[in-house]
Amino acid sequence: MLWLLFGYNVVTTTFLVTFGRLSDIFGRVRLYNLGFAVFTLGSILLSLTPGRGDQGALELILFRIVQGIGASFLFANSAAIITDAFPSNERGKALGGILANSNWRYVFLVSVPFGVFGTIWSYSKLKELCVRQKNQKIDMFGNTTFGVGLTLVLIGVTTNLQKSANEVGKPWVISSIAIGALLLIRFSFYRKACRATDV
Repeated sequence: MLWLLFGYNVVTTTFLVTFGRLSDIFGRVRLYNLGFAVFTLGSILLSLTPGRGDQGALELILFRIVQGIGASFLFANSAAIITDAFPSNERGKALGGILANSNWRYVFLVSVPFGVFGTIWSYSKLKELCVRQKNQKIDMFGNTTFGVGLTLVLIGVTTNLQKSANEVGKPWVISSIAIGALLLIRFSFYRKACRATDV
């Protein structure tokens, strides 16, 4: 079950930037359409999984990865296609939706009814089934290391993706990615040491 979720998310995240670049080269609409086809193929394969037991689980994971590849094409191109189709002075309306013509704040109100219903339903119907672990502490060092490292990497990568930005390739951008990567590596060794201590 973990790999059904994790595999999809990892593939989608990993290929997002690469597929975005491929779309710049070969055409955004072409690869967007390909993404729909691949995503649909993955969905069909998931519904037709022939195997059972471990074989079936492996097939589900592989087909879920196929679905993730299609999703990467879609995510990489959906906003870009809208951006290409509208002039700069209308992109806010296009990306924000039709409600933005009246008031951009209405865009965020669309999800409110679902949120209210979900909140009432969950508080009234869901019950805590897991055993609460008492005397447990939050791993502040591990959480901080992971959070800061990931944030620095994302800041550096995002800045480099903004081709028009004047900061691209500057030392602080490279340093941000390098320090973030080192912190993430440090986090992985720290967690291994923690698991070894727990055992």
